[in-house]
Amino acid sequence: MGEPGNGFVWPVRVYWEDTDAGGIVFYANYLKFFERARTEWLRELGIEQQRLRDTLNGMFVVTDTLLKYRQPARLDDFLLVTARLTEAGRASLTIAQSAYRCAAGTHTAANVPRDPHAQGNTLLCEGSIRIGWVDASTLRPHRIPDTILQALQRP
Repeated sequence: MGEPGNGFVWPVRVYWEDTDAGGIVFYANYLKFFERARTEWLRELGIEQQRLRDTLNGMFVVTDTLLKYRQPARLDDFLLVTARLTEAGRASLTIAQSAYRCAAGTHTAANVPRDPHAQGNTLLCEGSIRIGWVDASTLRPHRIPDTILQALQRP
């Protein structure tokens, strides 16, 4: 689901478990949606987190989040969640992420829209997530392996 130039896009359906008593997505669940999109983005780049831990004894951890909530998502909404690298440091990455509600319509696994900026889509939440590379045993920061940084630079 990668989109050249626009970053990575991951579809998410809002289920009952994602909402509060009013049928609105609970604010913390946007962080879960963002986590899933980041994980799938890295997986598409060949960066599987469990394999990193097993082979390099390292892992990414969230160190900082900044979110702006613009409009609520509701039960049964179809969202497109984006992930785009904005900064790569020696020991951390900063990723811009957004969640868009797709314009009205029936979306299924076979009919997934790909453009979060399409006419009629609505920006619901946007933010910046910083993840750091740490030693999996000690949780101390370490330099991100070059193989990971190279994979992130591929178009």
